[in-house]
Amino acid sequence: MPVSYKKLWKLLIDREMKKKDLIKAAGISQSSVTKLGRNENINTEILIRICHALRCDIGDIMEIVEEPRSSLTDPPEAAEEDDDLED
Repeated sequence: MPVSYKKLWKLLIDREMKKKDLIKAAGISQSSVTKLGRNENINTEILIRICHALRCDIGDIMEIVEEPRSSLTDPPEAAEEDDDLED
């Protein structure tokens, strides 16, 4: 499942912090911040460091985003079950 770090960027704005401030406070690398900016997977240890530095919980900096369902990716049985629900 894809994740979004929009909450992290909003939190930094609210605290008037820049990415370089986060790098210094959390002791993380620029490449980790780049991955966060691209909503890529990142090591849990990095997320914990960020949470400690910002004194927040994991849910304050990230969220799981549901992928839109597509009949092309759903198995045929699932599509048929969805059709049954509409009746």
